[in-house]
Amino acid sequence: MMVRDFQSVIGEECLRQMPEMLADLGLPGNGAQAQPDAVIACVGGGSNAMGIFYPYIPHERVRLIGVEAAGSGLDSGRHAASLQRGVPGVLHGNRTYVLQNADGQITETHSVSAGLDYPGVGPEHAWLKDSGRAEYVGVTDAEALEAFHRLCRTEGIIPALESSHAIAYAMKLAPTLRPDQSLLVNLSGRGDKDIGTVADLSGADFYCRPSCRGQSVKTAAPIHLTPGAVQ
Repeated sequence: MMVRDFQSVIGEECLRQMPEMLADLGLPGNGAQAQPDAVIACVGGGSNAMGIFYPYIPHERVRLIGVEAAGSGLDSGRHAASLQRGVPGVLHGNRTYVLQNADGQITETHSVSAGLDYPGVGPEHAWLKDSGRAEYVGVTDAEALEAFHRLCRTEGIIPALESSHAIAYAMKLAPTLRPDQSLLVNLSGRGDKDIGTVADLSGADFYCRPSCRGQSVKTAAPIHLTPGAVQ
């Protein structure tokens, strides 16, 4: 409850701001308060998703979509999709959906995103799943990486690999909607921390600072800065 309530600031802001934003775009919105047709957020432990979902729970016409890390595929055994492939169990004091074997031992998880690489989920997400109020889907490592690059190139925003899962599903869902419908995607973190991982996965040479071993400066000649200049 404490985590949810602190995180719900973003959801409360969206409730107030979305009617004006939709009006500016000439979109009718879903419901009397002109809210988006769907709210999408990535789900690992589930804190960022619960923060934006919670104020929208009473708005029944707004779909709540949580995106889990499907890793190499939901049927590959290399994923972190607790809600879709887990079973009820107890982890870290919570009874929720957990990835575990027949003996109740926690199984190894996998995701390109460290923040989603977790074998359980917050119990309120389990309730939203069981009640049918929220729906949960999976996005693979490859799909998240593609979404990471797409947002960088089209918006100039570097998303976290966690958030890239939500963006990837929004990219899938958007073409199925009418032009007058709208999506709200929770961009839960920035991706500067993930640049090295993305570079490795994309086969790119990555230079961060002179102390990086095995890397070279990507210039033909040294760069000389004048005193006080900002690089």
